[in-house]
Amino acid sequence: MHKLSSITPPKLTAIVTGASRGIGRAIALRLAADGFNIVVNYAGNTAKAQEVVQTIEEAGGAAIAVQADVSEPDEVQRLFATTLESFGTPSVVVHSAGAMPLASIAPDSIEVFDRAIHTNLRGAFLVLAHAAEHLQANGRIVAISTSVIAKSFPQYGPYIAAKAGVEGLVHVLANELRGRNITVNAVAPGPVATELFLSGKSDEQIAQLSKATPLERLGHPEDIARVVSFLASEDGGWVNSQIVRANGGFA
Repeated sequence: MHKLSSITPPKLTAIVTGASRGIGRAIALRLAADGFNIVVNYAGNTAKAQEVVQTIEEAGGAAIAVQADVSEPDEVQRLFATTLESFGTPSVVVHSAGAMPLASIAPDSIEVFDRAIHTNLRGAFLVLAHAAEHLQANGRIVAISTSVIAKSFPQYGPYIAAKAGVEGLVHVLANELRGRNITVNAVAPGPVATELFLSGKSDEQIAQLSKATPLERLGHPEDIARVVSFLASEDGGWVNSQIVRANGGFA
């Protein structure tokens, strides 16, 4: 008969949306290193998603890639159904998928605004809703927001509006899950050296943004992943309904 101490507990599972690159990729790799099975959600770049899966597997972990547009209800439902079939009930859901369309607040920018809301806010609503439906006690939900909310830069209106909505959803969902011992938080990065952030910026703009924090550097995706790792851990269990501004003092 096995002693209780010799029984290996089953591995927990984390879904990470937008995990094929950038911050989402770093989060997936960090949670895999923490011992989670990983569901690598991606929108369209199959090769990049499979690279993340391969990296996790080569390190001794377990992962699958699941394509799903987080703004589409049927596809989010399939994402969670595939997770249940492959690894069982997830314990952690990290919503990192998003887009950063920029436009001024002007009548002819309405299509950009709609796209930002559709991807960033509607997607967050669907992913958080399914997470609330499937997670059991001690579950963790983490959404990725942005510290740009506090800066109000020109051209960022659609993006900031969507991410402010995400932060609102986090606070409401934490209350809706009252009594279930599930935490709901957001991490709001400052400038992070990702493909999404660097795209379209000149070397001068990047240098200027690098000096915007007291630490005088851009963030790295791993900086954000470490914060998510804490919130997903047992140590983060008393942190709930919070927006953690992981930004080096940017705002």
